Amino acid sequence: MSTQADAAAGTGVAPVPGPRRVALVGNPNTGKTTLFNRLCGLRHKTSNFPGTTQEARIGAVRGGAGPEVHLVDLPGVYSIELELPESEVCRRVLAGQLAAPGEAPGEPDAVCVVLDATNLPRNLVLAGEVLRRRLPTVVAVNMIDLARRRGLSPDAVVLARELGCPVVLVSARTGEGLERPGELLDLATIPTHTPPGTQDGVEAWAERIALAALSQPTPHAPGRRPLSDRMDALLLHPVSGTLVFALVMAGLFAAVFKVATYPMDWIDAIFTHAGGLVHAVLPEGLLGELVSEGVVAGVGATVVFLPQICLLFFLISMLEDTGYLARAAMAMDRVLRPFGLPGHAFVPLLSSHACALPGIMAARGVPDRRDRLATILVAPFMTCSARLPVYVLVTGVLFPRSPLLASAAFVGAYALGIVAGLASALIARRTVLRGPARPMVMELPSYKVPSLRTSLLTTWDRGFMFLKKAGTNILAICVVLWWLGAFPHVDPPARAVELREQAAALVASPDPSGPDPVALRAEADRLESAHAKARSLIGRMGRAVSPVFEPLGCDWRLTVGVLASFAAREVFVSTMAVLVVGEEDFEEEGVLRAITSATRDDGHTPVFTTATAASILVFFVLAMQCLPTLVVTARETGHSKWALLQFGWMSAVAYALALVVFQGLRAAGVS
Repeated sequence: MSTQADAAAGTGVAPVPGPRRVALVGNPNTGKTTLFNRLCGLRHKTSNFPGTTQEARIGAVRGGAGPEVHLVDLPGVYSIELELPESEVCRRVLAGQLAAPGEAPGEPDAVCVVLDATNLPRNLVLAGEVLRRRLPTVVAVNMIDLARRRGLSPDAVVLARELGCPVVLVSARTGEGLERPGELLDLATIPTHTPPGTQDGVEAWAERIALAALSQPTPHAPGRRPLSDRMDALLLHPVSGTLVFALVMAGLFAAVFKVATYPMDWIDAIFTHAGGLVHAVLPEGLLGELVSEGVVAGVGATVVFLPQICLLFFLISMLEDTGYLARAAMAMDRVLRPFGLPGHAFVPLLSSHACALPGIMAARGVPDRRDRLATILVAPFMTCSARLPVYVLVTGVLFPRSPLLASAAFVGAYALGIVAGLASALIARRTVLRGPARPMVMELPSYKVPSLRTSLLTTWDRGFMFLKKAGTNILAICVVLWWLGAFPHVDPPARAVELREQAAALVASPDPSGPDPVALRAEADRLESAHAKARSLIGRMGRAVSPVFEPLGCDWRLTVGVLASFAAREVFVSTMAVLVVGEEDFEEEGVLRAITSATRDDGHTPVFTTATAASILVFFVLAMQCLPTLVVTARETGHSKWALLQFGWMSAVAYALALVVFQGLRAAGVS
């Protein structure tokens, strides 16, 4: 096996001191991210290149002969000459026109080109484009272990001689050739050869070098195709490929939805206990309420999403590393393409059924900008877990004695969200995102065992990004919500004062036949809470806005619930509990019964009529009621206008269809 010394010797150039900044370039699915993680580990930061939505990862590499190296991981591209956002970022960085955040402008001190040892002819085309820029370069031929298992033996000395720069054989997954990470980057030198300048010329050049440097694999037995070809025949078939993909994604969705429930419950319990502890430690007053109900609850509301996000990115990283995810995207491309979406969009849309936040973040894997924007805009139409409490409540009102019909309504709510999302994508691609569809051309990666280390590092990276970027905004939103619900302070209602006086009298002079003082104080607390919520700023907003929602069948209480749920859908049921019975513990059956049987201000008309319940269900299926999602949309698209468009479109669609449902049922004689 050739060593690093052999590769360097092939050029006749001695290793030079390590550069200060190195750009990492490679095709998609070459193991570039795995190599970056192997070289940098956790010593890296992630953000976007200025003015773009392309991700920039900068890592610190130590262990070479020179000073510390800053490694910049550029987007994976098939060519840096294409008119694509990711290719433009690579061109500008290599030309010194664009620098990652925190980095000084100017050309990188060196370039490390990552090649797939099992697909050298295709990968060498990109290497030729980089070598023409005459920057100090080193080539890392990755996946050498997989190449050997296929009977391939790339010759580093021949490659170094033909390319005119040092070449190293490595396996980022196992660490082979990377025992001293910094030494790989120390080898970079200015190429001694310049590849052809035309596309046709560089492809003939790449093919010639690959034939010279790569031994031929052992032929397969006559009449029997390789295992990878047989697997591709199954996974890329229009029928079997779609079925396998549906099963795999259903398993991924079930894992995210079910497994993450346990750590989410633990996190929720921890923050609930922390809130109680703050109440016990801090004196009563604004400070205690702000810290416990605003800050602690706000942080808890942010962190509780973390298990779903981490588990989602871990599983997606594992699937991607096996080589399957690229094939699944090709299979689903046939299903989504008529609606203006590529196969890449299916995983983000599926993951949005757990939570739209990781779904939108996963849309980074959609290569075309228009396709990516369309995916982000429609992802919140997918039914997320935050909608489930509302579905349970409303379907229970609609079909209190028919679990079968209630289940059908549940499934219908999921289906309505999917149909609305696909229809919206079709409209967007023919209006604001009009343009030629980018064909789904993809180099299918080799099948391989996934790297647990890479998946864990990716999970850590994504989770930290979520907490850092979205966490502060979500916390601010929760504090604002607390303030709107807490002010202004009002005097308790007369009935609550009367109950407290009655309880105090019973404590002073116990009467075994009289009511329980504890129960009287609890009832007084519920009445005060409902009274304060109704007269708070958000309560007054509900009364002021109620004429807008009256055509949907909403009174002022339902209007307050709808307004509160625009921050987060799951607060609807708890808001209704406070307004109707003055109690936030909506898990008790009696509270749910009280909500469903509550009457309006006239004392006899139910708050939830059949027509109103159906209207509310449709509204919650379609409306954008999650401020954190809008925050992440603005960040991922690079502009707040897309978040505003998302909010306006979803709200308009939800209002229009809910109006049709309510007024249609009323016209049909259903109250």
